Amino acid sequence: MMLAEQPDIEVVGEAADGAEAVSAARELQPHVVLMDVRMPRVDGIAATAGICRETAAKVLVLTTFDLDEYVYDALRAGASGFLLKDMRRAELVEAVRIVSAGESLLAPTVTRRLISDVVRRSRPATAPSATARRAGDGRLAALTARERETLCQVARGLSNAEIAAELFVTEHTVKTHVSSVLAKLGLRDRVQAVVLAYESGLVTPRSQE
Repeated sequence: MMLAEQPDIEVVGEAADGAEAVSAARELQPHVVLMDVRMPRVDGIAATAGICRETAAKVLVLTTFDLDEYVYDALRAGASGFLLKDMRRAELVEAVRIVSAGESLLAPTVTRRLISDVVRRSRPATAPSATARRAGDGRLAALTARERETLCQVARGLSNAEIAAELFVTEHTVKTHVSSVLAKLGLRDRVQAVVLAYESGLVTPRSQE
């Protein structure tokens, strides 16, 4: 109801569980999917992975817990961000618009904290050095020096305006670099770019503290 009353948003379908969500997304091809985590048959994490794999939809995961373990799983499954279920109406509507436009939903400080924890939780004790990880990630080799620098700033959680000030370029130039980074790396959005920056070793959690 909150979304349907917005003049620029059309609710094209609903689903009772994860399996229905994947099927509906495949058929209806929505721009944005609001995904609950705890559902029967197929949970929201598996459904998010299926939707991100089979469609171009951006997934916003709804959770009752801030920094719930499910949030980490959802980001790894391809979600573009998460929302708390106690959010205000205006926040939900704006979140849908932001993600639909291709921007990151998560606030910069939340992005850094989430992704840092994702990497810390998943990194084995015998993980290779950051230099080795960078050398082993062929995708990063496709980036220009300025695009790599931009990716580092995105991973720090900076907005386009903040990156522009940091690199002494225009905000339009930053947007161009970010779009190029996403295209070259085959990523859906900024959240996935941050995950890759950490997992490849281009940026490390320690350097952000």
